[in-house]
Amino acid sequence: MGERPATILPLELENVRWQAAPQAPFRLDGVSLRLAAGSRTVLLGPNGSGKTLTLRVAHGLLEPTEGAVRWNGPGGPAAALQQAMVFQRPVLLRRSVTANLTYALALRGISGEARRTRLARALEGAGLNDLATRSARTLSVGQQQRVALARAWALEPQVLFLDEPTASLDPGATQAVESTIQSIAAGGTQADGTQAGGTKIVMTTHDLGQARRLADDVVFLQGGRVTEHTPADEFFEAPRSAEARAFLKGDLFW
Repeated sequence: MGERPATILPLELENVRWQAAPQAPFRLDGVSLRLAAGSRTVLLGPNGSGKTLTLRVAHGLLEPTEGAVRWNGPGGPAAALQQAMVFQRPVLLRRSVTANLTYALALRGISGEARRTRLARALEGAGLNDLATRSARTLSVGQQQRVALARAWALEPQVLFLDEPTASLDPGATQAVESTIQSIAAGGTQADGTQAGGTKIVMTTHDLGQARRLADDVVFLQGGRVTEHTPADEFFEAPRSAEARAFLKGDLFW
């Protein structure tokens, strides 16, 4: 498998602002964050608070209108190859589960034994071995989400952005997806017996129970701004901002 590339973390967003068009209101308005390796970061906040936009800017899908996004090291294409994103509604090819993964690996130029090793590890880790030959688009929504996660996992990204990965899923499917996310974050032994480093998870969710289960640290956004970024246990036990306290109580606020 070769040596793992130099880390692209921490990721820093510095005073990021984003607007859809000139003269439009800023939907991100001065977001500053530092995301380090080794933790699962969950972005929380009400609808329209800027969670998904923050992910898209951090991943490089959107350019900030103002401010800067910085990765450790050279950034640019090198950083882009070490990160991946899974969307709330993933796009899958009209091919088998296995073919969806092997296509992504082929695009990265990964072939031979390395491809087989990554494929086996991702299918096993996501619990997809029994579905490997099935057409990906005929699977349930929860199974399709696990295919998308496995496809990203096979690329061995250092950072994985997840946008509402269990939205509209039933409890059983949610549990399966969460288990896959935990496995990706943990790393562990690969199919060839070597040790794989874990992946930094940065995800959004509206499910507070899920955030409690998965988060090591919480970023809370309101009105396109970060109102706090704290360890998860501190956030849920004693949130520092009035907005976060209201959100956890289920109060409506604008």
